[in-house]
Amino acid sequence: MPGVPLDQLLPLAAGILAGGVAAGLLAGLFGVGGGMVVVPVLYEVFRLFGVPDTVHMQLSIGTSLAIMAPTNIRSFLAHRASGAVLMDVVRRWTPGVIVGIAIGSAIATVAPSPVFKIAFIVIATLLACKLLFGRQSWRLGDDLPKHPLARLFGLAVGLMASLTGVSGGSLCTIVLTLYGKPIHQAVATSSGIVVPIALAGTLGYVVAGLSHQAQLPPLSIGFVSLIGFALMAPVSSLTAPFGARMAHALPRRVLEVAFGCFMLAAALRFLVSLVW
Repeated sequence: MPGVPLDQLLPLAAGILAGGVAAGLLAGLFGVGGGMVVVPVLYEVFRLFGVPDTVHMQLSIGTSLAIMAPTNIRSFLAHRASGAVLMDVVRRWTPGVIVGIAIGSAIATVAPSPVFKIAFIVIATLLACKLLFGRQSWRLGDDLPKHPLARLFGLAVGLMASLTGVSGGSLCTIVLTLYGKPIHQAVATSSGIVVPIALAGTLGYVVAGLSHQAQLPPLSIGFVSLIGFALMAPVSSLTAPFGARMAHALPRRVLEVAFGCFMLAAALRFLVSLVW
């Protein structure tokens, strides 16, 4: 891997730290792991380091999941203190989440980088459109279904999160609001569901990347960069509680529009990377 001069390394480190601040605020504000910010930032960092395209996106996703693990835990604790987390939903969805993560990690072992970019674009765009143009009347039901098949929500969220690196909070939030949960309660509950996603996803991407170790930069364990984790994780973890407090102070529509705009910007970035 080519060396990086100090005059390039310092701006990169500053960019990672700035991304960590934004990621932590997003984790608390929207109940997501901040992957919509972390994955694009890491993608640019690893591109400048000369990481091969065949493992470029996977390394960004795996490192994002690792970075978001401590951030998600702090965000969840802050939301739980407010009393807004639906713990029964967290418990029901967690087994499916872990199965979905395992499937996504297996895909990461063999799939090319564009697969993950396309997954990121599709999921981010669909969710952004729902938030920006959806109506309060859009409902799949007045409450979450109680039958056993409802546990498949967790599997779907885990699979999509492992393919995009966004920790699944955005997906959880949309599903919960479609079943009549207020946005603030949906955000708080999502923060609890993304904890097992981040932890299981990190482990899965470590294992998935072991067979690609020769292509990865120094200080990487599988598809997780220890350098990216060490620089970004502490900052994002510290700023997550501030985002959680902001979430409970802002109107519902402000949260939805802001979240939707962030997702569209992230989707556009990866669309550009596919064609240019």
